[in-house]
Amino acid sequence: MAEYGFGNPEVIEEEVDILIIGGGMAACGAAFEIMRWAEGTGLKIKLVDKAAMDRSGAVAQGLSAINTYCGENDPADYVRYVRNDLMGIIREDLVYDVGRHVDDSVHHFEEWGLPVWKQPGDEGKKLAEGGKPVRSGKWQIMINGESYKWIVAEAAKKALGLENIREHVFIVRLVNDKNDPKRVAGAAGFSVREHKLYVYKFKACLLVCGGAVNVFRPRSVGEGMGRAWYPVWNAGSTYAMAAETGAELTMMENRFVPARFKDGYGPVGAWFLLFKAKAKNGYGEDYGAKNGHIIKDEKRFGKYGQGTPGTCLRNHIMMEEIKAGRGPIFIDTPEALGSLAKNMTPKEVNHLLAEAWEDFLDMTIGQCGIWAGENIEPEKVPSEIMPTEPYLLGSHAGCAGIWVSGPTDLPGVPKEWSWGYRSMTTVKGLFTAGDGVGASGHKFSSGSFTEGRIAAKGMVKFALDNKDWKPDMARTKEELIEEIYRPVKTFLEHKNYTTAIDVNPHYITPKMLQLRLQKIMDEYVAGVSTYYQTNGKMLEVAENKLQMLKEDSLKMRAKDLHELLRAWENYHRIIAAEAHMQHIKFREETRYPGYYYRMDHNFLDDTNWKVFVNSTYDRNTGKWECKKVPYVQIIK
Repeated sequence: MAEYGFGNPEVIEEEVDILIIGGGMAACGAAFEIMRWAEGTGLKIKLVDKAAMDRSGAVAQGLSAINTYCGENDPADYVRYVRNDLMGIIREDLVYDVGRHVDDSVHHFEEWGLPVWKQPGDEGKKLAEGGKPVRSGKWQIMINGESYKWIVAEAAKKALGLENIREHVFIVRLVNDKNDPKRVAGAAGFSVREHKLYVYKFKACLLVCGGAVNVFRPRSVGEGMGRAWYPVWNAGSTYAMAAETGAELTMMENRFVPARFKDGYGPVGAWFLLFKAKAKNGYGEDYGAKNGHIIKDEKRFGKYGQGTPGTCLRNHIMMEEIKAGRGPIFIDTPEALGSLAKNMTPKEVNHLLAEAWEDFLDMTIGQCGIWAGENIEPEKVPSEIMPTEPYLLGSHAGCAGIWVSGPTDLPGVPKEWSWGYRSMTTVKGLFTAGDGVGASGHKFSSGSFTEGRIAAKGMVKFALDNKDWKPDMARTKEELIEEIYRPVKTFLEHKNYTTAIDVNPHYITPKMLQLRLQKIMDEYVAGVSTYYQTNGKMLEVAENKLQMLKEDSLKMRAKDLHELLRAWENYHRIIAAEAHMQHIKFREETRYPGYYYRMDHNFLDDTNWKVFVNSTYDRNTGKWECKKVPYVQIIK
């Protein structure tokens, strides 16, 4: 063991009242808010992050816009917008709750130093003082956000206290209570920097580890494989750890397939909304205007293609254009910038071009690298766009996630949608926010932060109500060490069997296992290679292959801490992938054309399927159970 720097890991055990797992926007929201409610209570609170909070989560590289800010808009209209974009099925109580609270969070961001673009004449006036922001859409406001996460993390760390934060520790296992299997009692993980294992006991925890990326084979290949739209360190840990404790998941059939600048994955929103650019086919035609009528077919798309089409339907028009042989698809950046520049001075034109580049320098620097490397000047040459590989998430234009308890003060909400503590899952003591909350997409960065704040208040109430309860974990410290370090043990036992360290019949490297997962999901569960198409028979094949992959995953090796990190990310990705596959298999319709197609049920079916699909996973048997849960419209 010493040869590879392993040795016996030091085990650190700690008991707290509340554990926050993650360091992204939702975790920062909880860290900022929680001390306000916990002050004077004696509650012990800890935050544990796989990375470092300053650059952790989906906002790590920065952003050029805050996509959820109501301002002058009614939160009820926000619900209508989210409902339309997600094809009619959302938890409207959860979405409304974010909408009515999100502006306060954005006001805090600006107070902490985040530069928000203002309309002429309002440059010196903050949002909270009535300053009017520059909007790139009805709900989006422009920011100079290269340091967005850094600013928010600083406030969170200051509020919680550095002594209550542990960075570079990857929590990989939640543990149920020995006396109450429907309650969470602890968590275990390891340091990605030192040979230390951490075991935490708690009364409540907030599981906010982001969505799932690299579950599907990416369009990027070779040395570019690490390039993705959503952050590659989002490994489905939120969904997997919640599922394995018995938490009910919801809408895991949903995925997001963003249309992005090809190869660089640069976002296109500012180009469409702020710069008024148009997408055109390979022949220079505005295909949306020419062929957008295809989504008006009510037999196939119901009423959802009649008004402003949702994101998935816009994808559908694009993919039909490509399949008809009229690709590739471009954003006509020269035309957009030229139109805007007609009535501008040379100085104003230069400022416009700087804004166009800054849109990516704020958040997707790799896109600037693509443009520079391919000699593309966006003011002169159109840029190709393409739908990406699928991502599983609950905070952007997707709604996969966990079924949580909602607010109790909204009229018309079913009683069964709230079971005592806001943001708690169906497992007692387990809370989530951000990407973890299902059926309530389009909260983005500000909404995720807001959900973290809402969850913090609920957790404090729960911990105080259970102050005398003592957690008793159903698994021993020794069992957790054995399981977590299994890939290390596998490597050390078999490393001398072959002369080539990466080729061995007794183990598989995490990288190779991940490639197998991506190939299965891509080819059978509606990835890019099938134009996002699948059917019941393909999903049956995927189910069998994923079962074998789970068995083989127990043979993953870890020759160092980095590989141990990758091995555990893969365990989590497989569970998230399974959930996604099971939900698509269960929902016998194509609810999200443009994101995926069930070719054997290639139509929307509001009569039978305008329902939530919820699932539970039995870790002991490996079996999934899916069910329909009635959708209820709250906002007319």
